[in-house]
Amino acid sequence: MEITSYQVEMIKDPFEILVGTRYEFFIDFEVDEEDDIYSVNGLYIRAIYKVQETGNGIVSYDIMEKGTERVLDFDLEEEEEQELAAFCEQNWKNAESN
Repeated sequence: MEITSYQVEMIKDPFEILVGTRYEFFIDFEVDEEDDIYSVNGLYIRAIYKVQETGNGIVSYDIMEKGTERVLDFDLEEEEEQELAAFCEQNWKNAESN
């Protein structure tokens, strides 16, 4: 999995019902043509990342097909999930400046 670009936005919680802060990531990535999830349209991950005093982490993620916005019924491998979590940890602060 090779990340090619991303966007991150802080999710507003006007009623303050969530503990901590949530960020929504849209991460474009590429995979080899031989990979089971390969799509000629391209792929992206929509991930929700939480930041709170007790610890940060991925709340949920979906692998989506560009253009169709179809959610693919695939999970990332454990190593890829760790890579995704590390990427979000390094980049969630970029939403603060938006």
